[in-house]
Amino acid sequence: MLGRLARWLRVFGFDVLYFPRIEDGALLGVARREGRVLLTRDRGLLERTAGHPALFVASEKWEDQLVQVLETFGLKDRLAPHTRCLDCNAPLKPVPRERVRNLASPFVIEHGAAFALCPACGRLYWKGSHASDMDARIGRIMKKLGAGS
Repeated sequence: MLGRLARWLRVFGFDVLYFPRIEDGALLGVARREGRVLLTRDRGLLERTAGHPALFVASEKWEDQLVQVLETFGLKDRLAPHTRCLDCNAPLKPVPRERVRNLASPFVIEHGAAFALCPACGRLYWKGSHASDMDARIGRIMKKLGAGS
């Protein structure tokens, strides 16, 4: 229900857990144990939070959802795009070009400007052909937040 929101919160550098399938009680248990804010579009789940920090995400559109979360929790000064693994949520580590020679194609190594590696799952990140589209989306969100680009 909020998978794209979770992914884009990670794009902006936030620690986000996301479970595509989990029972409400188990989800609330994880949120309570780990001191996490629960984001949901399920009003029934929201009513069960019993004072635990939670937010009803109003829109079905991921950009509006993202703006709502960032504004509600005053996070615009904590944006750190491209610093978290989109798959496993771990903080990324910058790595020099010479350390990625065995992890990417010669074309990527030659044309990549900067590289980052996820120390948890081993995924390699670089600014590829998709970067301009992603950076445009990041800029659009930052503009909505009045955070510059």
